[in-house]
Amino acid sequence: MNKGVPFALERHPMSALMRPAARSWLQRPTALLGATAVLSVAAVAAALVTQHVFNMLPCPWCVLQRLIFLLVAAAALLGLLVPARAGRRLAGGAVLLFGAAGAAAALWQHFVAAASASCAMSLADKLMGATGLDFALPEVFAAYANCADAKAWLLGVPYEFYSLALFAAAMVAGLRVLRLAR
Repeated sequence: MNKGVPFALERHPMSALMRPAARSWLQRPTALLGATAVLSVAAVAAALVTQHVFNMLPCPWCVLQRLIFLLVAAAALLGLLVPARAGRRLAGGAVLLFGAAGAAAALWQHFVAAASASCAMSLADKLMGATGLDFALPEVFAAYANCADAKAWLLGVPYEFYSLALFAAAMVAGLRVLRLAR
């Protein structure tokens, strides 16, 4: 029996509401890192479905964002595999950094690349070429459209803004993990 709480109240169904709340998943680094990894891989899966099922051909900035999402997922998984405080800090920082890079890529794609007639030999094209992933895994990382032709809208919102929102969420998760790992 809790001190100071009458017995009848302790057994009452509403008494659970009076207890301190359980630790929210937003306060657990493992939950944040796990959700970040799952959402990042889901974003790449959704991009592949739209490419291979709905024939939305990607531009160089699209495939660069796929790579960045996979880097975010890898960083988050690293934080899950290395449960030490230093591992969580490293993972949180990497998720934050890659999330910022992805947000910059999504914004560049929308405001600069999509307005140009061609995005051949852009930074995204050069980075993807340097990794060799466009030849090793062309079904995932090869660009088949230029930026102006690859413009797509989903429910009235530019497709790259969905990526931007997920990258922003990854950045918030990375910051939160860094703060919790202090």
